Amino acid sequence: MTAILQKTIPYNPLEEKKLPGIQPLAPEAWLMADDAYAGQMAERERLLASRRDEVLQLDARAMAAAQELLHMALDALDPGAGDTALRPDGVRVPVDWEDPLGTLGGFAQQDFCILQKPDGAPEHVLTGAVLCFPASWTLAEKYLQPLTGIHVPVDSYDAGIAARVQRLFDGVQAGRPLWRFNALWYHDPALFQPRSQLAPRDRPHGSSAGYLRSEKQVIMRLPQTRAVVFAIHTSVLARADVIRQWGAPQDDGGARL
Repeated sequence: MTAILQKTIPYNPLEEKKLPGIQPLAPEAWLMADDAYAGQMAERERLLASRRDEVLQLDARAMAAAQELLHMALDALDPGAGDTALRPDGVRVPVDWEDPLGTLGGFAQQDFCILQKPDGAPEHVLTGAVLCFPASWTLAEKYLQPLTGIHVPVDSYDAGIAARVQRLFDGVQAGRPLWRFNALWYHDPALFQPRSQLAPRDRPHGSSAGYLRSEKQVIMRLPQTRAVVFAIHTSVLARADVIRQWGAPQDDGGARL
């Protein structure tokens, strides 16, 4: 399969930031379409058609939140949408309010995870997601898990980081999204790279890897249902394009998670 790559990225993925590396984001910047939009959307359509159970899950408790998220995305990308919506690449797609995450998956370039905090629970729980481009995790293992369960087996996600992330999810305000990024060198540019949490972890690929994979991760509060959305925009760049834009990395073996 031909690699689906971006040529540029709108932030420096090689910049070192301490975890969790959260920054404020302009309210209108939570969605974006870039130079790989058409290619990524074709891959999303393929995955939703052939592997839907692996890339989409939605609990009944999250249906209203998923519909609210779809409404926000349509307002942002095609305010005049009715029964169909016009994508940024000119393709018109049907809008199905009974399948909000499926519609989002065929319309927006991002993956979306919906997290809700049940009454009396200490943590937010993953109650819905359209996740076409997992980077070494699987939706089936994380679905209906709390934040600490979602981050198994990330070594850097210790008790201190877990408490800080939970405070972020508790405190994020509607209309005031937050964002962070990660970056990791890969040999394989494929976008769909699931991995069980029980499988051995890869070692850092370092200077032998030809591709940099980076996720722009947005955390935002839905104003009506009050669910938290974790949106993931995945970029994969050839090493030469990373160097052209940002220069040669100083530490070629590490990862920023």
